[in-house]
This record gives sequence, C-alpha cells and structure tokens, in this order.
Amino acid sequence: MTARGLHAQVLDTLGQRIVDGVFAPGTVVRPEVVAAEFAVSRSVVREALRVLQSLGLVEPRQRIGTQVLGIGSWELLAPTVIRWRGASPAYFVQQRELLELRLGVEPVAASLAAAAPDAPAVEAVAAAASDMIAACGREDSRAYLEADVRFHRALLAASGNAVFTHFAGTVEALLRTRTSESRDTITRWTRDAAARHDAVARAIAGGDATGASAAAADLVRVTRDEFIAEARAR
Repeated sequence: MTARGLHAQVLDTLGQRIVDGVFAPGTVVRPEVVAAEFAVSRSVVREALRVLQSLGLVEPRQRIGTQVLGIGSWELLAPTVIRWRGASPAYFVQQRELLELRLGVEPVAASLAAAAPDAPAVEAVAAAASDMIAACGREDSRAYLEADVRFHRALLAASGNAVFTHFAGTVEALLRTRTSESRDTITRWTRDAAARHDAVARAIAGGDATGASAAAADLVRVTRDEFIAEARAR
C-alpha cells in the first residue's frame, strides 16, 4: 500500500472510531500504539492526527498527548465528518440536523435563483430534475443519486450566492451517506421526491420566486419528516 493509502486508512479508522464513540472524549491517542496497530511509521500517524485536529476531533495537550474532543468541537459541516457520522449510529440524527439546516438555506437559494435567473444555471437545475425522473423510470438508483447530487449543487450555485454554493459540498456528502440505506432503492418514495424536485425546477424556470421557495421548502421538509418517522420506527 502507498504512503497515501496508509495515511487514508489510519485517518479513516481513527476518525470513525472517534465518531462512533469507541474513543470517548478525553481519550489519549498514543501515536506509538497506532503505529504498531497499523504497521506504519509515526510520521503517517502524525499526519493523520493533524487532519483530525483540523476537523476538531482531537487536540494536542502539553504533557498529556493528543486527546479526543467531544462533538461540540467537531467541524460538523466538513464532508469527511459527515461521511463518518453517516456510517455511525448517529446516521438519523445527522440527517435530521442537516435537513433542518437545509430547510433554512435551500428555499432561499431557490427564491434567489428564480428572482435573477441565469440561463445556464436554470438549465442545469432542470436537467438534473429531468434525469432524476428518468432514473426512476429505469429503476437506476445510482443514476438517481448522481442526478440528485447534481440538482442540489446546481440549485445552490444558481442562487448566485458564493456561500450557498460552498454549502453544496456539505449537501453532497450528506446525500451520499444514504447509499447504504434502503432509501437509495428506487421506490414510490423516490418517484414522489423526483416530482418535488421537478416542481422546484419548474418554478425557478418560470421566474416564480415565491413558488420556488415554497416548493424547495416542501421538498426538504417532507424528506426531513420521513427521516424522523423512519428513525422512530427503528
């Protein structure tokens, strides 16, 4: 395995253990122990710990060592952290939290996109929605997910707001955590969801800022409520 591959393996394993709670807050991560477990050099471990520190998962403490931090310090919008939480027992909690955040962002983005439409951006939103519907017809879950990702990226970019556009990476990471769940299967749910995406695209293309905002809010709210109901049923 290459040095990059070893680094990624150590980083992913340590990050997942922290997010899963295997390493509780306050735990001291000892580089020599990690190096021995993975049969890697301490420099590989140190690099992994530096990345974890940048994500707020650990912090070096003088005379103590590198300690694990609690969730209050984590960069919860970072795609890497989202991926780890998506593979952890916090899957449904994260979905609810970030869908609630999206509920405050995507309706505004849709309204801005409709109020000052940019033709290529509007076309990108419409094309992604159309591809979602087509993927449902073919029962192609992979194509559906990719079109879903493109839709939300295009929607946020169409707003013309650079901060919203930057948020697209967070939304994509969240959407991709669903691939291990039954929700990624093409079912009646995805057909209904595709129709809601199409409603947003149509309102934006029609220059209906109020309608676009309402359709986007409905899209995210329904998804949030479905995740809450599914979490309660488990």
